[in-house]
Amino acid sequence: MIIDIPAAQDMRDLGVRIARILAPGDLVVLDGPLGAGKTTLAQGIGAGLGVRGDVTSPTFVIARVHPSLTDGPPLVHADAYRVHGPLEIDDLDLDASVADSVTIVEWGRGLVEGLAPDRLDIAISRTVGGESEVRQVEITAQGKRWDGVGLAELLGNH
Repeated sequence: MIIDIPAAQDMRDLGVRIARILAPGDLVVLDGPLGAGKTTLAQGIGAGLGVRGDVTSPTFVIARVHPSLTDGPPLVHADAYRVHGPLEIDDLDLDASVADSVTIVEWGRGLVEGLAPDRLDIAISRTVGGESEVRQVEITAQGKRWDGVGLAELLGNH
């Protein structure tokens, strides 16, 4: 499924919609160039999950845990930009909390897919031209939990 996102607020709104379909144990792997909107999407997911604290780029701390302010799952938000391989991912102990949390990993493609059987792979690309900067968000669901699930219907795609 591919969605065009014209502005940062639309990216946050998409994150809120994605949060509504996530459950404990789900892994979200975000991929895209610097400035594509990965952290903005994560902020929307955090808002949709109702977690404590500002969801900011975890580049320098590598991972943050945001407890739920409701009865939902906590959000583990990690950034693999400075991670140089699977052994360093193991050092983060993300697998210790993945079953009870929603885990988002920016720059995680090729490194974290084995953390959970069910995941959303989200690739963000941007098209720069004219007066607007549109992002294309491609969402691919992996795992049994997503078999037969229509993401467009769940997300209210327009």
